[in-house]
Amino acid sequence: MAVILCYGDSNTHGTLPMKIPGVSDRAPRGDRWTDVMAALLGPDHQVIPEGLPGRTTVHDDHIEGGARNGLSVLPAVIHSHKPLDFMVLMIGTNDLKPRFSVTANEIARSVERLILTARAEGEVSDILVVAPAPVREVGTLREVFAGAEARQEGLDDQIRAVAERHGCGFLAAGDHVKVSDKDGVHWEVDQQRHFGAIMARAVLDHLK
Repeated sequence: MAVILCYGDSNTHGTLPMKIPGVSDRAPRGDRWTDVMAALLGPDHQVIPEGLPGRTTVHDDHIEGGARNGLSVLPAVIHSHKPLDFMVLMIGTNDLKPRFSVTANEIARSVERLILTARAEGEVSDILVVAPAPVREVGTLREVFAGAEARQEGLDDQIRAVAERHGCGFLAAGDHVKVSDKDGVHWEVDQQRHFGAIMARAVLDHLK
């Protein structure tokens, strides 16, 4: 059995588009992309969803609080779920908030830190890096992500270069899903389900 850890933020958690900033609902079980992927992969694969709303690559969030720093908790998450065969890493959206003031290059370098940290733990070496779907400055989270569209320019290519440099697989989520007009960040249920099917094929292709 292949054990697959999916490490990410709210779109891996299955958070639905927000009607009110900070107040979220979650897609039903079975409709989240990790659940759809697991169903399509079948019983020979175990999928572990590890998505935390607001999770960043390497930054502490002193506004939202909580253990949002993806780098600091990654080793504990890896050892909590070992043995692992494969990791899907989709993160970087929350780094686009103006409070962090980082560029696309810096986000990609932060994703690189996560790849190196994961491998340093000696529990998982095979990684599929997914560039997050581009944010749009619309809807309820427009102010939360002010300036994100400009900061994310070139992010897919930057993350792709990091993945290739470290021998990881790569997929751009924005080639397959679109964020909702309601908040510009999260995915509607149909997009969750569609992405789960895309990821099932991507994982099977990568594990061949």
